[in-house]
Amino acid sequence: MALARSLDLDLLRSFETVARTGSFSRAAVELLRNQSTISLQIQRLESMLGHRLLLRSSRAVRLSSYGQIFLDDARRLLTMNDDVLRRATEPQLAGRIRLGTPEDFATVHLPTVLAGFATDHPAVLLEVTCDLTLNLLDQHRVAPFDLLLVKREPQSRVAGGVRVWGEDLVWVGARPLPAADAVLPLVVSPEPCVYRKRITGALARVGREFRVAYSCAALSGTLAAVRAGLGFTALPRGMVPPDLAMSQHGLPQLAHTEIALISAHALSAPARVLALQIVRALEIAR
Repeated sequence: MALARSLDLDLLRSFETVARTGSFSRAAVELLRNQSTISLQIQRLESMLGHRLLLRSSRAVRLSSYGQIFLDDARRLLTMNDDVLRRATEPQLAGRIRLGTPEDFATVHLPTVLAGFATDHPAVLLEVTCDLTLNLLDQHRVAPFDLLLVKREPQSRVAGGVRVWGEDLVWVGARPLPAADAVLPLVVSPEPCVYRKRITGALARVGREFRVAYSCAALSGTLAAVRAGLGFTALPRGMVPPDLAMSQHGLPQLAHTEIALISAHALSAPARVLALQIVRALEIAR
């Protein structure tokens, strides 16, 4: 019987850091090691796996095709390791966290991380508010959230938020597009909605007539209306269900979408932990 082998997590961490920073020197600084040590660790990992992970040139470091696949596995193992150690060593967190987030983003990207946080920290009271971005910002001015995820235009610096996620915004429909001179039925969220403004603005710029056939703030209602053939909408590419088609031809291109994380000025220890877990989960999902 062959002896079982185990991956060295230090080697995985060095590989993940080089892949994320795109540089052996920056990885060495972040991990407080010599650059030569990082290079040797990558060589050891490649030897153990029997595959090249990184392709190096005088100008850049990039992932090999196998390295791109392995990076997801490495990140999952490192996340599991860090979570186990954190639960074993950190003091029990307690308190309250108020989190604001767009409903569609919360539905697709946050259930797992929020459920995991609630399980790991039962003494923390988590209060989540789902609403349209502009409504959330209005609430934040009156009674600030601890953490607030908002949709914004790329390169915007709204409310000092930090970009944590981005994806292409694509047209979605369940039936063929009507003729170019026909009025386009839309399924959108009520005003004020960042995506609604993006959709109607793009159509207006190309002179395409449209009408709002269905308005619903919930992602589930939007998808149901599109599936029923009531109209077309736009969604981030990662939110498009497999049974709905992305209809790019014949409609104007839509700008990249972006999510920013806004944190309270005096962030509590529980909120800092949750913010880190959200950012880490979004990095893995991209």
